[in-house]
Amino acid sequence: MGNFKVEGNIINITKRNIFFGEVAVEDGKIKSISKISEQKEGAHFISPGFIDSHVHIESSMLIPSEFARLAVVHGTVSTISDPHEIANVCGMEGVEFMIENGNTVPFKFNFGAPSCVPATIFETAGAELDHDDVKSLLARPEIKYLSEMMNFPGVLYKDEEVLKKIAAAHQLGKPVDGHAPGLRGDAVQQYINAGISTDHECFTADEALDKLQRGMKILIREGSAAKNFEALIDLLNDWPEMMMFCSDDKHPDSLVENHINQLCARAVKKGIDIFNVLQAACINPILHYKLDVGSLQINDDADFIVLEDLKTFTVKQTYIDGLLLAENGKIVGNWVKHVEDRESVNHFDCSFKKEEDFIYPFTGQKEIPVSEALDGQLITNRISAKPKVLNQNIISDLENDVLKMVVVNRYHDAPIAISFVKNFGLKEGAIASSVAHDSHNIIAVGVDDKSICEAVNLVIMATGGIVALGNEKKEVLALPVAGLMSNHNGYQVAQSYTSIDRFAKDLGSTLLAPFMTLSFMALLVIPHLKLSDKGLFDGDEFKFV
Repeated sequence: MGNFKVEGNIINITKRNIFFGEVAVEDGKIKSISKISEQKEGAHFISPGFIDSHVHIESSMLIPSEFARLAVVHGTVSTISDPHEIANVCGMEGVEFMIENGNTVPFKFNFGAPSCVPATIFETAGAELDHDDVKSLLARPEIKYLSEMMNFPGVLYKDEEVLKKIAAAHQLGKPVDGHAPGLRGDAVQQYINAGISTDHECFTADEALDKLQRGMKILIREGSAAKNFEALIDLLNDWPEMMMFCSDDKHPDSLVENHINQLCARAVKKGIDIFNVLQAACINPILHYKLDVGSLQINDDADFIVLEDLKTFTVKQTYIDGLLLAENGKIVGNWVKHVEDRESVNHFDCSFKKEEDFIYPFTGQKEIPVSEALDGQLITNRISAKPKVLNQNIISDLENDVLKMVVVNRYHDAPIAISFVKNFGLKEGAIASSVAHDSHNIIAVGVDDKSICEAVNLVIMATGGIVALGNEKKEVLALPVAGLMSNHNGYQVAQSYTSIDRFAKDLGSTLLAPFMTLSFMALLVIPHLKLSDKGLFDGDEFKFV
């Protein structure tokens, strides 16, 4: 952590000006910022680093240290990270793993205390965190907030356990993240009145504006499956101090390509004021979550980036605590250490399945309820379809793209939940995954029971992973860390994911990110029709169909 100086066009977001000058760093802190002249044409720009204001590291299929390897090259210096995915699998042990592994690298992870483990009572998770567990996490200085309160019905109906978790955060002066898709009017006011301060689930500008006007901060989300940037970005013109950028769930191939830097470039291209953009990308998360992250001010931690320009947002250098961690698209040095299998955690205890386990008997139904997957959205439509019947069993209907979908309990042997889904487009084989928000049981979609069974068994054999098979070929990306993440080099994992994603599309899927979309088909807290290991679930009525 040496002493050095960097010259460039320095961006002061708070004072909304840019000038050519010099940043002097001593012992990891910004010692001085000196103006040399007015903004200099052709010079690079020095900015505070980018912050992802809401992300589940687990969705990158990378452990935190490997996530950092990919993120820093895009100028990301910090994340607000909700570890509820691994908590739903491994409980407190999973949260500890994320914190400890994150601490092995200089990247600034800021973890929250998961508020919903299990996410609902309508599914089987691998663990439970009660309000005492949550309170003990919140008391730790490295835990910055209470993670997204997905159980919004519990807030509205004043569930005692839910309110105790929120109260624990308030007592310690830590913010509470929200999760309230489609909640409007008096209902969302009640949710806000409970002390919940953010939401990242808005999918229309009207919904976001309603929440902004009531004092809730809105996160503009652009992940691998859920994409709300286009719907919400214009609001940043009028609400620059109330909005942030996040990815929520971002697969490794996508993280290789870009991160928060891409949202900045897209926003500027749309004519959004540069200072508003950088306020959302760099400053607002620090203020809201009280982060120990520098904002390019004297005496701050030297967490800053050097940008080629303010149009493409190409990142030339990334510094954290005065350390040069990335330069020209590559990490500098060997600061990411390999994690051995014995250092990881998991929870997998189910036996291999038989083809007959996936039979769905025909009992004279004229119509069956079907989840309609929507590309780029977490919500599903609820539609009906005429069942296709063979030998008195309902089977996948390839002609109408209504395919069998199953969820298999991975924590113990139990009956398999079976339903049907539209828009996956598979013409051959099946895809399966142990990444199935939020309880992360095994979820699969396929054209026939034999393919579905084989795909599920390959996931079980790997004790977690994603699988695609068909046309006498199969691919497996093993995820031995909680059945959610790989402990291998992030770029290698991204390459493997790109291959299996392409294979799923070769099997007929027309979805932009078929595995990401698959992972949300079991997410009960997002309307309208989802499947848990216990059965088909109505996300509007919050009950089984």
